[in-house]
Amino acid sequence: MGLRGTLEYISDMMSSSTHKSNRKKRLFHTVELKVRMDCDGCELKVKKALSSLSGVKSVEINRKQQKVTVTGYVEANKVLKKAKSTGKKAEIWPYVPYNLVAQPYAAAAYDKKAPPGYVRRVDQNPTIGTVSRFEDNAYVTMFSDDNPNACSVM
Repeated sequence: MGLRGTLEYISDMMSSSTHKSNRKKRLFHTVELKVRMDCDGCELKVKKALSSLSGVKSVEINRKQQKVTVTGYVEANKVLKKAKSTGKKAEIWPYVPYNLVAQPYAAAAYDKKAPPGYVRRVDQNPTIGTVSRFEDNAYVTMFSDDNPNACSVM
């Protein structure tokens, strides 16, 4: 095995090791969904559909909260798509415990349809109160103490 054979062997080893690391590793996830279910038949239909996904380890359903918890080696968007394929209205679980939100009774977070102890998930950077500045000096000096005619408007 000459120099050329040795270089090919090392090249193959390097390319095969990088090829294996480029593969996506499937991670164990817990996906929570809000699915509209009214009866035992709806519950069974959703559970059967989500259990048929590859990589699903367990499906737990809480019909009172309209909550479905799927655990396994799955992706959230695939679970959501499969839940919607049953004909039920489904979305990613939009609620968090109210003690994790800075202002749980703000208009953006408060939801009367939320289960007890939960509020709607909101962005971390709320834009509820915005501050604006006006930079025109004519209006700023109109009511200044330095201006002797400041209160002429009154």
